[in-house]
Amino acid sequence: MAQPDGGLITETNRQYYEGAQSFKVAAGVLSYTTTFNTDLIYGNYLPTNPDFGLNNFVLYTSLTGLPGSFVEYISEYSVFNNIITFAAALATNSFIVVQLKTETGGEYGNQDAFGKTTQENHGGYQYVSINDIINNFMIAYVGAGKLITSIKRTDVLFHAKRGLQEFSYDTLKSIHSSEMTVPPSLSVPLPQDYVNYVSCSWVDRLGVKHPIYPTTLTTRPYSTPLQDNLGIPTSGAYDQTLEGSSQTNERWDKANPRLLSGGITNNDINNGLAPLDIWNFDWGYGGFYGQRYGLDPEISQVNGWFNIDEREGKMSFSSDINGALIILEYISDGVSYDVDMKVPKLAEDALYAHISHAVLASRINIPEYIINRLRRERSAKLRNAKIRLSNIKLEEFTQVMTNKSKWIKH
Repeated sequence: MAQPDGGLITETNRQYYEGAQSFKVAAGVLSYTTTFNTDLIYGNYLPTNPDFGLNNFVLYTSLTGLPGSFVEYISEYSVFNNIITFAAALATNSFIVVQLKTETGGEYGNQDAFGKTTQENHGGYQYVSINDIINNFMIAYVGAGKLITSIKRTDVLFHAKRGLQEFSYDTLKSIHSSEMTVPPSLSVPLPQDYVNYVSCSWVDRLGVKHPIYPTTLTTRPYSTPLQDNLGIPTSGAYDQTLEGSSQTNERWDKANPRLLSGGITNNDINNGLAPLDIWNFDWGYGGFYGQRYGLDPEISQVNGWFNIDEREGKMSFSSDINGALIILEYISDGVSYDVDMKVPKLAEDALYAHISHAVLASRINIPEYIINRLRRERSAKLRNAKIRLSNIKLEEFTQVMTNKSKWIKH
């Protein structure tokens, strides 16, 4: 359907896919209202102004509307509530194009509308905004003769955000990913919206991920007090505990991972540090038999290790990952940024049930049987949401089972 026809979809195909909306200038009209799902962000109209970079769109005009005839509009205009108002009237019957910034730069002018505003809107139909959740809840559940007779909108907002946080941990698809390079310090700060990690991997030249595992071989000390000869922590002039650098961290950062994992290189063989026949099929005989028996799985891998420094808010890595490209997948709480405060439609009903239970459970003089009924309803709908969001497909399940049935042959 190319044009919205009264349903939930309010953007045209051109707005959704290209991030562009056009207007034909009418005589005497100075203001034009955009209908993107994305709100316009306006900094300044002049490209030489530093605030121009804040704009998430670019304006183009053309006298004919023909391809190749559009030029960027850099005269004065303002934007308020998605309404663009020009300081001076444009030529009647000319054309205006509002181009949201896109990864391709758009199709107008010098194709310099670079950004990700258009792409960030893609796939948005599968979600419901937190504001729509609150509006729908106020209509369906609040009022005379309804479940809740009266409530402040701010109270509903609080319980909606709390529900979104709780759902984000183990129900919703709130897994974020961050691409970073491990510096010589072997530590990177945790992302600003980090709550807990899901996985960490380094990426090879083919773009394939190799899992990096958390380690129990060492730890990042929470405190490193300076001690006197008797082992007593020393204090400064203002009675503060003096702290030094961690020797544990220094030793771990300098450690050679091969001494832990038992990994052997050709240099080790050439230097006489490993038997010449270690790569042969019959390695293990002639005095070396049984040396790999009982190998600890934590150290029997070559991808390295990481651990979390809770005090400094950093993720630290073993020295063999220095300079590697890594991807950290982690969980956020769904309310760190406005763009994150959206709920999958598959879990919408569960959030309504959570809000209604949370509101009435926090009030006095509510019969216990009502609270229990709402609690059971919340649990049932949350269970349904988990099943829906698990997204298990028969073809994928069959592929996994087929893979499990293969014989491992030499």
